[in-house]
Amino acid sequence: MVIMGLLPSAVGFLRSDVSGLNQPRDELRILAAAKRTGYDLRKTIVFNEHTQDRVHRLKVAISRLGVNAVIVPSTEHFDDHTIPGELLEVAAVITVSPGNTWGRTSSGTS
Repeated sequence: MVIMGLLPSAVGFLRSDVSGLNQPRDELRILAAAKRTGYDLRKTIVFNEHTQDRVHRLKVAISRLGVNAVIVPSTEHFDDHTIPGELLEVAAVITVSPGNTWGRTSSGTS
C-alpha cells in the first residue's frame, strides 16, 4: 500500500504546437510514464509557440509546486530539441520517447 504524499512528485510538460492533434495521447503518455517511474504527477503544464520565457515559467512552476521532476513526451518540446541545462539545475527530466531520464545537476552555486 502506498501512502499519499510519499512518492516523489513531477509535473508534465508539453507544447501544444508540437503535440498538435496528439496532445491528448501525449498527456496520457506523460501520466503513464509518471506511474511507471514512481512519480506522483501533480499537473501537466501546456505552453505553445507564443508562450514567452517557457523555461523560466516552467522553473517557477517547479519551485511553486515543489516537484522533483519534469516528464515530457520528447526533447522536441524544448527549443533546439535539447534539455535546457538551467532546467536540470532544478529538476530531473524524463522523456517518454525515447524513455530516458536526465538527473538533476548542481548549479555550482552555494
